[in-house]
Amino acid sequence: MVTTDGLRAHLLAARLAGVVGTTREESLRSYRLFAAGDPRLLIGLDPEGVWGERDLIALMADRCGVSADPGYTFGHDVIDPGRTLAALDVWAERLAAAARRRAPVLLGTGHPQRLLGFYAALADGLSSAGCTVLTPAQGRRVDITTRFGLRTYNLDYVRGVGLVRGATSERPGCEPGAHTHSPLPVRIALAAAADAGGPLPEVVIGDHGWVCGAGQLGFETLGLADVNDPAPFVGEAEGAVTVVVPLDDGVRSDYYLPLTRYVLNRACLSQ
Repeated sequence: MVTTDGLRAHLLAARLAGVVGTTREESLRSYRLFAAGDPRLLIGLDPEGVWGERDLIALMADRCGVSADPGYTFGHDVIDPGRTLAALDVWAERLAAAARRRAPVLLGTGHPQRLLGFYAALADGLSSAGCTVLTPAQGRRVDITTRFGLRTYNLDYVRGVGLVRGATSERPGCEPGAHTHSPLPVRIALAAAADAGGPLPEVVIGDHGWVCGAGQLGFETLGLADVNDPAPFVGEAEGAVTVVVPLDDGVRSDYYLPLTRYVLNRACLSQ
């Protein structure tokens, strides 16, 4: 069993929280682009309010623990591990509630190389508790605009977790999946589920566009986000996203597994 103190120590040792790999320069650039309405940073969210760069710095200081000083412009950002743990506890409460009512769930990630194992373990735990893990629009084409132009992907599911793969891969199904912030995969998945007559998910779990895209449509959403991704935290502040866990989303994939065990234990979903 992973204890709270043990997980706090792991968060700091793995740099999932504390001083993280994300730089202040990266974060400030993201805040500027979000404030300018750049869709690459909005990732499916349509904010109700007007969010300037200073507003975003203040929000991220409150939600994540980064420096609230606009004059701090270089170096590494900091995530308060207490905020990470508190958000994981809320996740556990929400997952336990979903398990009690055997709610259908949808999981997806734009970081399959890093976070697939984390979400897959959650999918296994929820499935064992009687929840239906949905996989709508399997194999559906997804055209995503990137900085390199329009790229075509296919929506896939691995161990119940949605992701996109390059449509022109020489060995389909072998690559771990593509990194994307786009909300299009979750929009296509939800539309397919609706067109098929349901069921629709009662809870959507994931990151990037999966969380913001679903939250914007009114679904209960549980997300992970780094400090250079302000959209999920804005969504949380405005009520579109249910809860966001602040952490570094770019460390080794095995570093996230203690978080899964912690959440599953607290939700009484351990296998």
